[in-house]
Amino acid sequence: MGNPTGFIDVARKLPEDRDAKDRLIDWKEVHEHMPEAEIRDQASRCMDCGVPFCMSGMSQYAPAVAGCPVNNLIPEWNDLIYRGRWKEALLRLHKTNNFPEFTGRVCPAPCEGSCVLGINADPVTIKLHEVSIIEKGFEEGWVVANPPKARTGKTVAVVGSGPAGLAAAAQLNSAGHTVTVYERADRIGGLLMYGIPNMKLQKEIVERRIDIMREEGVKFVTNTEIGKDLSVNRLNDDFDAVVLATGATVPRDLPVEGRNAKGVYFAMEFLTKNTKSLLDSEHKDGAFINAEGKNVVVIGGGDTGTDCVGTSLRHGCESVVQLEIMPKPPETRQESNPWPQWPKRLLVDYGQEESIAVQSKDPRDYLVMTKKIEQDEKGNVKAVHTVNIEWKKNPEGQMIPQEIAGSEKVYPADIVLLAMGFLGPEGKILDDLGVEKDMRSNAKAEYGEFNTSVEGVFACGDARRGQSLIVWAINEGRGAAQQVDQYLMGQTFLPK
Repeated sequence: MGNPTGFIDVARKLPEDRDAKDRLIDWKEVHEHMPEAEIRDQASRCMDCGVPFCMSGMSQYAPAVAGCPVNNLIPEWNDLIYRGRWKEALLRLHKTNNFPEFTGRVCPAPCEGSCVLGINADPVTIKLHEVSIIEKGFEEGWVVANPPKARTGKTVAVVGSGPAGLAAAAQLNSAGHTVTVYERADRIGGLLMYGIPNMKLQKEIVERRIDIMREEGVKFVTNTEIGKDLSVNRLNDDFDAVVLATGATVPRDLPVEGRNAKGVYFAMEFLTKNTKSLLDSEHKDGAFINAEGKNVVVIGGGDTGTDCVGTSLRHGCESVVQLEIMPKPPETRQESNPWPQWPKRLLVDYGQEESIAVQSKDPRDYLVMTKKIEQDEKGNVKAVHTVNIEWKKNPEGQMIPQEIAGSEKVYPADIVLLAMGFLGPEGKILDDLGVEKDMRSNAKAEYGEFNTSVEGVFACGDARRGQSLIVWAINEGRGAAQQVDQYLMGQTFLPK
């Protein structure tokens, strides 16, 4: 604990964001950088707690109780930052997290939710320190390829190149196994590449890490869908083990009248086409869903919905609203939501900030249920009909939405984006391999074991646990790698 009074003397501070209107003209990151001296001051706020709750995200309590799922050594590297020992901080960070440049940008920071300082003050800016360490490492040339000294002769196929697949591949490759990652898209990264917009995660950041993994010996194969371009029989014949990290990509649909109107899209189709066109041609090819001059209605109040808001505003939409069926969160943590639980409070993310700057209002309307999508005479979406609701208990004690009479409203709409979460993985590869599924259609595999009902086939990340956080995907990828290594070699020295 380098500065015993740091948490008293220094107020929480984050880097400034770029001006909300100015950043709408490009697809660059929203946040500015903070001077190193100020980052060191922020690191001094860490109290080096006797029990550092920030470090311990536990699967059985997620997401109710916060904490870091990859068990980052947070107090250690906070102290090292404060002392200016950045290279040692980087070594500590890489012990537990393969990709801090990703989590430091897009993770919602459950570690900060359980920071002990957060009991009665603002928590430590842990996420800022994480991304600062790794970027300092790249700037100084400390982050370099580290291929294994010897190969085991064992081969592993990883299906899916999102954060879980990449974490599993990195760990298994470090153990000396020959790893091939299969991705059906044209670029590696999965959710990191096409599911998260550039303003949250620049794609050169993803490609920078992929290049290092290539140097370390990981093989990447794109434009290859297992079961279509490569049979599962080939997969079984050519590899000693298979890791399924396909994600949970089946979106939740909206079964209302008019759902099939032209102009209604799943959020991921909208976001994926936008990023691909941006990377391919800076949108010159027109191969994306353009919201320019359109009235956009986003149904879903989560992070994906916010990404749709920010993307639509960058296109130059006429208007954008974000409909949320849940109540508006409180401004501050409530007594019913005590520390160290994840704080359920109102956050204004980048998309809402930009909407306020352009439209003079937060785009979110709460306790709104969609009843109908109206079409014009050509079948194009024209409007979204809604009603306000309140949540009440039914006779079985379940909370269900009850419509409020007279609260009907019509939102004009040229584009409707469905951002209501995901149901689970696409089932074809699981069926082709004969993998048993759980009640939620995920690959059935116990956390900590990760082996499926098929010998030599393991599952991790959202394909196993359902829709979750990037940091849990990394946790599961690392855990699955450990179990695969044990399966192949009879022992393992890989950390979880």
